[in-house]
Amino acid sequence: MSLLHLLKRHGLHPKKGLGQNFLHDEQIARQIVAAAIPFAPARFVEIGPGVGSLTLPLLEAVQQLTVIEQDATLLPLLRQRCAGVGSLQIEHADALTFPFRQWAAEQGGPLVIVANLPYNISSPLLFHLLQQGDAIRAMILMFQKEVAERIAAAPASKAYGTLSVHCQLWMAVSPLLAVPPTAFYPVPKVDSAVICLQRRAAPLAMVKQPYHFQQTVKAAFGQRRKTLHNALKVITEQSLAWLQAAGIDPQRRGETLSVAELAHLANHWPLVAEDEAEISAIIPSIED
Repeated sequence: MSLLHLLKRHGLHPKKGLGQNFLHDEQIARQIVAAAIPFAPARFVEIGPGVGSLTLPLLEAVQQLTVIEQDATLLPLLRQRCAGVGSLQIEHADALTFPFRQWAAEQGGPLVIVANLPYNISSPLLFHLLQQGDAIRAMILMFQKEVAERIAAAPASKAYGTLSVHCQLWMAVSPLLAVPPTAFYPVPKVDSAVICLQRRAAPLAMVKQPYHFQQTVKAAFGQRRKTLHNALKVITEQSLAWLQAAGIDPQRRGETLSVAELAHLANHWPLVAEDEAEISAIIPSIED
């Protein structure tokens, strides 16, 4: 049965406010499942299953699956499509606030997250997932192509930024496949891409104080055209001394620093830095 026929039969339609673009390309769904299977045995979780185009082949492969869906109107369709196929647990919840760490502990985690993420919440949801620590073993996620490129970007590239740094600190990022707009209904105006994020056994670099690292990265990328000497002044007027103590050229720009160099800089956080509350208010959002 076609996706349009399925939606019509159940009296459903995509909700623009929830960023719903339903995947209907079966070949792409199978490729995503194939990328997730090597992480078994694990607790598999799908975020935003929608009408179950990815849910059904994933459940057939792993036999036990939890889905997190905010739209209650889709739940009867999901139950019907997956009836008699493995064990499906449905959590009617908002993934942006879902306690993945606590839930993984209760379920005997770690988790493997699979998702076709709504474009409008992809970055904040990714940061929420990154904050769950070792409760998540791996994530196979679909993003807007430009966001996927930012996540996987290397230093000194145009796409490299705070998203790249925070993801790569704890996750090994591997691009998997490109997805055309025609794979979805309704058809979005942008291309998509699937990437794999696998948690590292140890971070890419040692970070002494997570807050200092977060603020250093935000400041370094806050005004990309500025040299580090000037960009870091939102944290302290003694930015030159800070950079010299870390052994980093003050004339470099934030986008040229590797994850390890940014961690090294943050680990030399100046004792004379301004009040933390003031820094948080001045420095741009973590999502660049």
